[in-house]
Amino acid sequence: MSRKTSKSFVCSQCGHSQFSWAGKCPSCGAWNSLIEEVSVETKHTTKQRGQVLTPLAVSDIDHSSYKKRLMSGDKGFDTVLGGGFMPGSIVLLAGQPGIGKSTLLLQIANTTSKSQKVLYVSGEESVEQVGSRAERIKSSDSNLLLASSIVADDIAETIVTGGYGLVVVDSIQTIQCRDVPSAAGTVSQITNATAMLTHAAKQTNTALLIVGHVTKEGSIAGPKILEHAVDVVLQLEGDRYGGFKILRTIKNRFGSTNEASIYEMKEEGLIIVDNPSAALLEERRVTDGSIVLATIEGSRPLLVEIQALVQTSSYGYPKRAASGFDLNRMNLLIAMLEKRTKLNLSDKDIYVNIVGGIHVSEPAGDLAVAMAIASASRGMQLKKNAVVFGELGLSGEIRHVVFADKRIAEAKKLGFEGAIGPIMKKGHKDTFMTGVSDIRTALNTFLEKD
Repeated sequence: MSRKTSKSFVCSQCGHSQFSWAGKCPSCGAWNSLIEEVSVETKHTTKQRGQVLTPLAVSDIDHSSYKKRLMSGDKGFDTVLGGGFMPGSIVLLAGQPGIGKSTLLLQIANTTSKSQKVLYVSGEESVEQVGSRAERIKSSDSNLLLASSIVADDIAETIVTGGYGLVVVDSIQTIQCRDVPSAAGTVSQITNATAMLTHAAKQTNTALLIVGHVTKEGSIAGPKILEHAVDVVLQLEGDRYGGFKILRTIKNRFGSTNEASIYEMKEEGLIIVDNPSAALLEERRVTDGSIVLATIEGSRPLLVEIQALVQTSSYGYPKRAASGFDLNRMNLLIAMLEKRTKLNLSDKDIYVNIVGGIHVSEPAGDLAVAMAIASASRGMQLKKNAVVFGELGLSGEIRHVVFADKRIAEAKKLGFEGAIGPIMKKGHKDTFMTGVSDIRTALNTFLEKD
């Protein structure tokens, strides 16, 4: 056989390959994402023929080993997985630097080692560094083994021969294959290393948990094929300097993608928060510009405080800023308020903050944000201690949202006197909920001077 070396430029975002460099990827449109790679092509002088597959009838397949999941021992982590690790599954965990990915993974490895043999492989730290962190979170089980390597071939061989129930690899961007002539973290290295580790895990029914870095835009670094190749994608979000951390399911072949768990970073590691609503509202002060939103994180209800500050602008162009809420969505709500109510916000600086580092992205937060802005603008507050939720249309109408019963139940549990939102369907007799049809009615009915 003959070997031929060639150069190509591969997009780190989508994997598109071409022979010349360009500032913008012609496939996905990303700027400065084309990276030069050297590949070795092997030409065989003889024709290769594949083997005929032996298909099996569905009724003849023995899938008994997949019925029993591997429990991690962490209630929140098992929830987002859909009930624990599926044997042979590949789980990708991504998150911002310093948010606590390695700490969470070491905790999961430690709790899982109570019932299974677990291997933690670090490509970023030495065994001594990982051991120091394990000592801090009080991990000392003899079933938890530590190793340090950046060679995918060695890790795959260890998985095949080790008899492990769970293997953790931190992180995939530092792992490289011996036969791939490029640096770690490139598209070809990530793709080939993932394929090699996946094959070893599937072959031995070993659950594989790998860490993925994220870009400055927040997306998972590397080619998009990385997310397609794995079975489960988890995202750890939140403020790296404090507040709550939210573990979300982005993709799950074995369960729901509507799950989330909330953690808090403490000295002994990431601790799951059993009642996050009470913790978020613990220091709340009832004043103008403060509205409690009943939102949904995954499939669980969560009460968070929406704070708004409105003041006359000192400059010709008013400033608008939002923390934890989409700024474009906020500007849309401000324009709707000016058009559908008597509020004049064109010369006002407006700031919106979601307390606790929580990010609200669902449409049900519209009504609470709009009422917080109106409350701060007029110096008024809610007449009663109530939670607010509902989607707003551009004509000011309040639309229905999902899981209304869960939101109401959470508000009752924390001692609120009522809930304000869309008009419920016929047959709903709960007097706790007060439905309103539009934003103007909501402001006139429920806001009053302090």
